[in-house]
Amino acid sequence: MQLVMVVPHNPQWQQQFEQESQQIAKALDSTVVAVHHIGSTSIPNIYAKPIIDCLVEVRAIAQVDQHSEAMAALGYEVMGEYGIPGRRYFRKDNAAGIRTHHVHVFEVGSDHIRRHLAFRDYMKTHPEDAQGCSNLKRYLAKTHSEDIEAYMDGKHDFIQAIDAKAAMWRSLFRNDSSP
Repeated sequence: MQLVMVVPHNPQWQQQFEQESQQIAKALDSTVVAVHHIGSTSIPNIYAKPIIDCLVEVRAIAQVDQHSEAMAALGYEVMGEYGIPGRRYFRKDNAAGIRTHHVHVFEVGSDHIRRHLAFRDYMKTHPEDAQGCSNLKRYLAKTHSEDIEAYMDGKHDFIQAIDAKAAMWRSLFRNDSSP
């Protein structure tokens, strides 16, 4: 059992993302269009589980399956769609068995790409909501330190509310045809 742990923002997370994204791009080869840093580790000044989330945009999702061995060679567990149709999901643990990375792969144009990027960008530009998220994560990690499902359930409504705010914000202030 892994304990639910959130820690203060670590400026090295961006560098860790950049290093890992280069390896992921090589492993997935010419199908990659872009690799984005998402999730709480991409948002400055908030507490987060120390797991780097990568969002990969690809030309054709079916081609990703041809690169599963290359991802496994980087230490990733190949999870398939893992509950989200049209996604390919990979996760990686360090030598001690502690989760370090999640990789979410979607085909260019996926609504999931827009949603994740809108959430990240909204949180970066709305520090009061980012701090609300940080405070909630700290509380949930303290009260559900041994129950990841309860931790995730506790964040659900807050995340849904921010997703809605982020979608509205994006539609008002950005060209929604971009990822």
